[in-house]
Amino acid sequence: MNKKINQILAFDTIKQHLTEYVASPLGQEEIVKLEPATTFEEIQNWQEETEDGVKLLRIRGGMPIPKMDNIQPHIKRLEIGAVLSGVELAQIGRILSATTDVVRFFNQLKEDEIELFQLYTLSTALVHLPEVDCLIRQSIDEDGHILDDASPALKGIRTGLKKSEAAIREKLDNIVRGKQAKLLSDAIVTMRNDRYVIPVKQEYRTSFGGIVHDQSASGQTLFIEPQSVVDQNNRLRQLQIEERQEMDRILAEISNAIAPFSVELLQNMRILGRLDFTQAKAKYGREIKGSKPIINTENHVYFKSARHPLLDPDTVVANDIMLGKEYQAIVITGPNTGGKTITLKTLGLLQLMGQAGLQLPVDEESEMGIFTEIFADIGDEQSIEQSLSTFSSHMTNIVHILDKLTPETLVLFDELGAGTDPQEGAALAIAILDYVGTTGAYVMATTHYPELKAYGYNRKGTINASVEFDVETLSPTYKLLIGVPGRSNAFDISKRLGLETVIIDAAKGMIDAESQNVNEMIEDLENRRKMVETEYLEVRYHVDEAESLQKDLEKSVADFYQEREQLLEAARQKANLMVEKAQDESEKIIKDLRNMQLTGQHSGGIKEHQLIDAKTQLSQLHQEELTHNKVLKKAKAKQQLAPGKDVMVASLGQRGTLIEQYDDNHWQVQMGILKMKLKTSDLTLTQAQDEPVTKRVTTVRSSTQSHVSTELDLRGERYESALAKVDQYLDAAILAGYPQVTIIHGKGTGALRQGVNDLLKGHRSVKSFSLAPANQGGSGATIVLFK
Repeated sequence: MNKKINQILAFDTIKQHLTEYVASPLGQEEIVKLEPATTFEEIQNWQEETEDGVKLLRIRGGMPIPKMDNIQPHIKRLEIGAVLSGVELAQIGRILSATTDVVRFFNQLKEDEIELFQLYTLSTALVHLPEVDCLIRQSIDEDGHILDDASPALKGIRTGLKKSEAAIREKLDNIVRGKQAKLLSDAIVTMRNDRYVIPVKQEYRTSFGGIVHDQSASGQTLFIEPQSVVDQNNRLRQLQIEERQEMDRILAEISNAIAPFSVELLQNMRILGRLDFTQAKAKYGREIKGSKPIINTENHVYFKSARHPLLDPDTVVANDIMLGKEYQAIVITGPNTGGKTITLKTLGLLQLMGQAGLQLPVDEESEMGIFTEIFADIGDEQSIEQSLSTFSSHMTNIVHILDKLTPETLVLFDELGAGTDPQEGAALAIAILDYVGTTGAYVMATTHYPELKAYGYNRKGTINASVEFDVETLSPTYKLLIGVPGRSNAFDISKRLGLETVIIDAAKGMIDAESQNVNEMIEDLENRRKMVETEYLEVRYHVDEAESLQKDLEKSVADFYQEREQLLEAARQKANLMVEKAQDESEKIIKDLRNMQLTGQHSGGIKEHQLIDAKTQLSQLHQEELTHNKVLKKAKAKQQLAPGKDVMVASLGQRGTLIEQYDDNHWQVQMGILKMKLKTSDLTLTQAQDEPVTKRVTTVRSSTQSHVSTELDLRGERYESALAKVDQYLDAAILAGYPQVTIIHGKGTGALRQGVNDLLKGHRSVKSFSLAPANQGGSGATIVLFK
């Protein structure tokens, strides 16, 4: 693809923005080489790489890519037998360490079964060299200094150096702080020629003996190595030479160990650079709120809500841009500064970015094409040096473009035919568009010529478009309207600015009827479009609302059936347990009776067949419970709730009196001083205490009495259900006489906690409430004090 288009459409600027997100020069080199691809396979691979990077950025915060240097020069030196410096080895060590971290990172992703398109294949090409990595880590630090533990000999030498330096400094410090300090220009110990010296006044140069290494600029101070430390300085110098020799030996040993792996090291460096580049693409995609486009091999372009990536994201107007499916040419008309040129550049730049593997600032499911060339004639390219006018410059560029057109070419013309006589310019523009159409190339052109509005209607595969202009505010809206040509707003604008009506009417009379009819037709089309758009938005709102309600209803129904089945199963199991317990007790009684009969305690009073019949009836009771629970149904049917009757509230373990019935499922019950609304299923009729017992009734009771806890756990409850439980629980706790209770609502989003607080504020029996201490749940629980 031609290089000029990168500059015209600002693709080079996009590359500069990418460099802000790379961590190493290796990634920058990948950005410098970045050019749009022209084959489906390559574009697809690049887009999938970027999508992988976006996914890893989202779920893992990105890949562990550190700052790295280009080690290719170091490898070349190794290949000719050179010994690398500590800094060079440290740079290679960073490549090896990064390789280890990245390999471990991708192995963990595989264990977690994270699916990726391309990066697993790329990462498996990394060669892990743990022995070489360990050798460098043990010998060289990150700044390239050789560590003491690089070898036993080096450690011994450096230990001797420290001791020697300490002894020399101690001896010189005694001089500096002793009686001879008055002979010195300054009470310090310094170094000259890698040897320790002291500053001595010129007149006392013979007082210390030794060697003079330097003097001050005035000559009044001499830097003397006293005779008393000459031997020690000589020993120190010898140790320094031995240290240098040992360090050279270590560097040579490490260099020789690395040399056989030069190919693997270069391969790792390139892969890490590619991963760094991929991560930079992902970060840039996140910055522009981009998405992965669908690659359309038939060059059907559909950018949904496309935004120019270099404009302010807070003010840029998103537009749908479509080209290639129903039409291969778009002619955009409209006023200046309305956004026509930006639309051209947005289409071209997004195509370049997509073909370069970058994500695009468009909505999901957008489609891009594959163009082997993108040409553009945009802006004023007047050349003073070549003595070319604006028209001549444009025409020279257009001639060059027309010579290279193919069916896989995208052409962008800005103000086609401008700069010359309007009639001739319009004719040239139409002829050029016709020629482009015969080649099968795709084209988007902007123009002011009214003749091209009719061209968009009459030519097959061509459509008009315009940029909207708000006459009320006298400003463009930058909204692209496909299928509606732009109209001149000169008369409307002039009228709003105060131009006399008589002048405007005279001007209207000077234009021909055909042009006037075209403008009126365009105005009518715009009005119809706005009306349809308003109706569409209204219908879309109602459709979205209906879909939301349907989803809520379906979920509620599903939850209802699931909860109903769970409650039925729980009730069935509880009933069966009660029957089984009663049966066990009955069998024990029967067994005892049989034993008593056998022992003669009730001779002739109990018959065997009577015992068998009793046991059979108990067994049948158990089967009914297991199947349809008919006994409970019959007992329930006999209950006739009515106002004034006494009932037992099962959930509270309290007696009450029925006041009135709210509906089929709820009654108002008086319990002491409290009146509560309770479910019918929670109520059981009880006999009045003064009512004579006319019938013997056998009942099965739970071994434990109803009990109200001092805590209410609402975690996992739905909002409305939870608040209903709180209201009911507060009344039960007051009846139980508790001074305070704890309501556990969890932290979550805080909505349930706020709902509980609002309920507590309005409850007449609540004295105060507050969040629980940290060791009792903190903000996940509320403690309630009663009056």
